[in-house]
Order: sequence, then structure tokens, then C-alpha cells
Amino acid sequence: MRVIGGEFRSRILKSLPGLDVRPTPDRLREALFNVLAPHISGAVFADLYAGTGAVGIEALSRGAERAIFVEQKRAAVDVIRENLKSLGLETRARLLQGKASALAGAIRTDIVFLDPPYGLEREYEAALAKLSEKPPKLVIVQHDVRLKLREAYGALRQTRVLRQGDNCLTIFSPA
Repeated sequence: MRVIGGEFRSRILKSLPGLDVRPTPDRLREALFNVLAPHISGAVFADLYAGTGAVGIEALSRGAERAIFVEQKRAAVDVIRENLKSLGLETRARLLQGKASALAGAIRTDIVFLDPPYGLEREYEAALAKLSEKPPKLVIVQHDVRLKLREAYGALRQTRVLRQGDNCLTIFSPA
């Protein structure tokens, strides 16, 4: 896995062995950051269910001021920490270990990327409900095309859906 754009373009990131972490494919990350391009500079970016931290690191590489990484699994937290250290990004990052749907309402950011493991459909609902209480400017949800998200979660309204193969990026912003 590698950073695909910005300051750290082509830098290799550590990953976890096995299928517990499902990294966002390069093409989908590229589509995501094409959408985020006008919003990323100087933003505080949250990578919920961070896995390897690739999406949050990509945000930092492309100009986000800071990134918050939330991951529950200890091995993944260790990999994120190593990836941040290898790029010298520790001072621009905050790493939280815990359940993302529980921590979502406690962090303040401009942009949130939400990508729970596909088998945990209830996590989408729980995290979006928390985020809707004090919504950030943008919430981007990566999910399987077969999972249908609601048009609205509290103050968050669906504004755009990008489909790519079996993946979707659904974008929400405050009404």
C-alpha cells in the first residue's frame, strides 16, 4: 500500500496481514480526494475505522492541517503509529483507540471519513447518528453498493453518491 498523492506521494505504508483490515483501493482513494480537493487544505480530517491509516495519511499528504485516527484493534493502532512515525507526521496526528461509533460524537473535525468493516452494518447507523448531533462540514461514507444508506441522519443530508465497482462513497453535509 502506498500514498497516492501530495507531499508523501509514492511512500510505502505498512499494512496488516490477513483480511481483518480492508484497505480503500487506490482508485477509490483517488476519486475521494478529487471530491475533497477544494476542502482539504488546512482542514481537520478524521479517519474513523482507520485500519492502516492510509486515508487519513493521504489527507495529511494533500494538505490537511491535522488528522484524527480512530481504530479499535490494537494491532492496527500499532501499524498506524508506525506509518505516522515513518513519515514524521506524529505532531499532526491524534490516534485514538476505541469503538469509532462511540467516539464519533466526541471529536471535532471539518471532514470525517467513515469506513466500518462491511460486516458491521449497524456501525454505519450508529456512527452517522452520533455525527449528526454536531455535524462536520463533510462526512464521506465508504460502503458496499448493496448497502443502502438513508437520505438523512439528523442534520446530515446525502448530497452525492459515487459508485466504483462494488464500492460506494456517499457524501453527507449539514442541511
